[in-house]
Amino acid sequence: MNPSPPGASQAPDASLKLVTVIGGGGFIGRYVCEVLLRAGVRLRVAQRDVRAAYFLQPLAAVGQLGFVATSLTNRASLDRACEGATAVINLVGILKGKFDAVHVEGARNAAEAAAIAGASAFVQVSAIGADAASVSAYGRSKADGEAAVRAAFPTATIIRPSLVFGREDQLTNRFAQMARLPLLPVIAGGTRFQPVYVADLARAIAAAALDPISYAGKTYEIGGPEVMSMRTLNERIAALAGQSPAIAPVPNFIAELIAKLGFLPGAPLTRDQWAMLQTDNVAAPGAPGLEAFGITPTPLAAVAPAWLDRFHKGGRFAPRSDETPTSL
Repeated sequence: MNPSPPGASQAPDASLKLVTVIGGGGFIGRYVCEVLLRAGVRLRVAQRDVRAAYFLQPLAAVGQLGFVATSLTNRASLDRACEGATAVINLVGILKGKFDAVHVEGARNAAEAAAIAGASAFVQVSAIGADAASVSAYGRSKADGEAAVRAAFPTATIIRPSLVFGREDQLTNRFAQMARLPLLPVIAGGTRFQPVYVADLARAIAAAALDPISYAGKTYEIGGPEVMSMRTLNERIAALAGQSPAIAPVPNFIAELIAKLGFLPGAPLTRDQWAMLQTDNVAAPGAPGLEAFGITPTPLAAVAPAWLDRFHKGGRFAPRSDETPTSL
């Protein structure tokens, strides 16, 4: 991962800033933290298990990085995590479980703690599809969480990404693994998405935290340069992984049956996830996105081969169809 700092204009005051990143050791968090560390700010990573974020230590200068054990449901721990912070970023989200506890109450707790600490910026990472009238509990909880954050921290910046891809993701890697099968089942093949590269998203999140004058109080819908259906996304990932399975669209009635069994351990799809798949996940027309941060979105094909090569037959070092094998 090699995202660039959000901008040289922040460099003069960078060493005076302390940014608390709640969930900084997660998939998106690691990229956000790298951008912030490269910008020269002091960073405090707050999450339930701080040991899971220790891999960030080699990226930081001496004294630049700290950790604090935190839970979104524990206000006292959030107060400690936000104390003295000039900006707070909340990255925590779940795809199943008690949505309101994390997306609403947890987000409210974090925003209130940031406001009490006197932070000048609060960035809430939500999701495209956040809607109080959504058919999914996930979508409703994301919208309610945004409202709770706005009530506690009126100048908060809301970032709504579409699907996020990157080296450590559970999107391209999972689909590439499935593409090794001779027959690739695809659920909700017609639903459209706008996948965004995690490094691009991270730069936007970091910029919002470091430059509240430009981004405070606004909502951004962050998507990549391509809108594609679920079927096309699967086909694209399979091709980048060197696989060519036959695509098998899963009929809706079978997908619904699978979703009804979503409460079982290891189930591939929950009822709520099936409900989410009934709506396209793309940025609203005219909504500000990466361009508002001066970021050119990265296409999937430009970066995914760097980590999907391992799914090719023979591994990442095997010759490709467009390469001539060499002999020693």
